[in-house]
Amino acid sequence: MLVEKVRRIQQTQTPPAVLVIGDLMIDHYVWGDASRLSPEAPVPIVNVKSESTTLGGAANVAQNLVALGAEVTLSGVVGNDSFGAKLKEIMRAENLETDAIIVDQNRPTTVKTRVLAGSHQLVRIDREITDPIRSELEDELAGKLDHHINEVDIVLFSDYGKGLFSEGFTQRLIKLANSKNKKVIVDPKGFDYGKYKGAFIIKPNRKELAEAAKTGQVKNIDDLQKAARVVLKQTDAEYLVVTLSDEGIIILDELTHKLLPTKATAVFDVTGAGDTVLATMAYFIASGLSIEESCELANHAAAIVIRRVGSATTTIDEIIADIGD
Repeated sequence: MLVEKVRRIQQTQTPPAVLVIGDLMIDHYVWGDASRLSPEAPVPIVNVKSESTTLGGAANVAQNLVALGAEVTLSGVVGNDSFGAKLKEIMRAENLETDAIIVDQNRPTTVKTRVLAGSHQLVRIDREITDPIRSELEDELAGKLDHHINEVDIVLFSDYGKGLFSEGFTQRLIKLANSKNKKVIVDPKGFDYGKYKGAFIIKPNRKELAEAAKTGQVKNIDDLQKAARVVLKQTDAEYLVVTLSDEGIIILDELTHKLLPTKATAVFDVTGAGDTVLATMAYFIASGLSIEESCELANHAAAIVIRRVGSATTTIDEIIADIGD
């Protein structure tokens, strides 16, 4: 039945339009060989062979949505630097709209540089400023988003704690979306979920939920329900969708819960799996499916991407095939 619904969406519906607002970053990889130690310090010398750059942070959510077939607008802040220009270049190549990106002259584009020798990561170097963006930039971004929210079916917040989602600005955007009857789904960060008050769904992982609820470790269903009640009361969200790593996904509201066991048959790399869950869930909710159906499909999508190495995406056809296996 679910497969039939998904196929009907593919065949008869216009793809959903999704607005992703979040912390934008570049994942920069430096690949090389390391066969000797430096005479200056007890560290390896890396002879660089190649470099690559990919989209990270909220942009990975957007890439997952594009792979599913959604029409995606990505919004956030970059610096006036070569990495900011590179991020926009990659976005255009991925068919992502760039007109909701603004430039902050006072901060760099967030970049995570990983230096690898063979398959071993030797060091990660972060370039970032995580202070809240200035109020005039909030006004500029809100002005752009007022138009875009009108044009989309659903709004996603991808919060990586890099300064975009101050409490005041987050509330401003949620109220704006709610005033236009657009659901907001949040991938949260930090310990205070009060700033997400009014969101439709908040999607933490188990550890993030425990930290936000301040209820201690979350080990079983009773712990999950106890922590969920704290966060639901704090945020007035309709649902929490909690990812449980190899145990699957659980949907919680104030009175009920539904556990969806993992569909994974093998795990090679969980990098980006949470972004895949967020994107797939949002895509199908925007397409008219229930939260339970959408999370079931997101569970299959996550099972597909964790069988691959690195941040990965999947397609609707692959999800259908996974259900049939």
